[in-house]
Amino acid sequence: MMEQDYAPTVGVDAPAPAREVSRLDRHFQITARGSSLRQEVVAGLTTFLAMVYSVFVVPGMFGKAGFDTSAVFVAVCLTTAFGSLLMGVWANLPIAIGCAISLTAFTAFDLVLGKGVSPSVALGAIFLMGLVFTAISVTGVRSWILRNLPAGVAHGTGVGIGLFLLLIASNDVGLVIKNPGPGLPVALGHLASFPALMSIGGLAAIFGLERRRVPGGILLVIIALSALGLAFDPSVKFTGMFALPSLSAPGHPTLIDSMSVRGALSAAVIPSVLALVMTAVFDATGTIRAVAGQAGQLDGKGQIINGGRALTADSVSSIFSAFLGGAPAAAYIESAAGVAAGGKTGLGPAVVGVLFLLLIFLSPLAALVPAYATAPALMYVGLLMLGSISKLHMEDTVDAMAGLVCAVFIVLTCNIVTGIMLGFSTLVIGRLVSGEYKKLNVGTVAIAVVLATFYLGGWAI
Repeated sequence: MMEQDYAPTVGVDAPAPAREVSRLDRHFQITARGSSLRQEVVAGLTTFLAMVYSVFVVPGMFGKAGFDTSAVFVAVCLTTAFGSLLMGVWANLPIAIGCAISLTAFTAFDLVLGKGVSPSVALGAIFLMGLVFTAISVTGVRSWILRNLPAGVAHGTGVGIGLFLLLIASNDVGLVIKNPGPGLPVALGHLASFPALMSIGGLAAIFGLERRRVPGGILLVIIALSALGLAFDPSVKFTGMFALPSLSAPGHPTLIDSMSVRGALSAAVIPSVLALVMTAVFDATGTIRAVAGQAGQLDGKGQIINGGRALTADSVSSIFSAFLGGAPAAAYIESAAGVAAGGKTGLGPAVVGVLFLLLIFLSPLAALVPAYATAPALMYVGLLMLGSISKLHMEDTVDAMAGLVCAVFIVLTCNIVTGIMLGFSTLVIGRLVSGEYKKLNVGTVAIAVVLATFYLGGWAI
């Protein structure tokens, strides 16, 4: 039937646009996965708008560490374009890749400002991290980790990331803030502020539009809130459409190929490289697993479709980023916003890649999308990901509780790897104490021991 469906469009007399659509459909398996060209493009736009903040956040953090922000802006755009296109076209999964915020913060504030490492040596460390990361991916170690990820921890990771997204989005718009006084770490922010009201209203609008099955409802909300911001928010200003990219500011050398690998091979830097690798392995791997599961891209055995390619695309992007002078790359959890908008194939991240290439010339326009325009999308995605809690097998209390430990501590520590470590550790200890040690396998125990050692040794980020 599939061949018959395609036959009319690939014949000699078929119009060129139809042939192109057919090629896209076949390559990305759009129809086979129950999607459409329009749906995938909307998903790509949604993911782009949800993660475009990275082109401002990453240069800002690196700028404080002495990097040239203009060059970092270009590097972020090119890295995201490269990684997302590789993930989309090659691995065919709806997961975009960009410069990881957590790894960027570690590189800038711990490695450069904390340890006094120069920017060139820091880029060398990112390059080494990418090499080791790629070796782990190509040799199948990351796939092995995924295969040995217990069901409870796997689903708990999805729940935890959902809670994490809710916290991130709420904090970005001032709805939840750091508690300035005694008591719990967080407190209610300025509920009556314009960003908070726009975010809550936007989230409610997404509920209604998704209930009515309006195509691209999330994207429509982002556009509407951006328009309201332009009309009523003085901080949102139109400063033009185009700007020529700058690889370096006056007086600053270009960051391209400025990394010092030899400097990064010193005894003082190698532990930081290993910390970057360990964090990236579990953070990005957990993210890919969670988003792929949300998109329904798991096979009958619960493994990620094209998982090997996805993991390799993720790790190779850090090597590319280091060469350009950018931050470590990783799969973006914001990709779940595109999945919520209907994305099921790699066409979405391919669209993201093209848009980030164009963004190099459209940096003034990108600033028109305020945080409160994308926050409702992230909140909605976070709420959707909480649905993974229904997949926990509560009759197996040890597995289910370990999954809940993983979920809760991801958000309480604001660290995905910490939650995964505690999930693995409590699962193994729980199995041993309950006498269910036969349900453990060597892989699960080995991962738990490595993670626990990593944290107890003080090497965790």
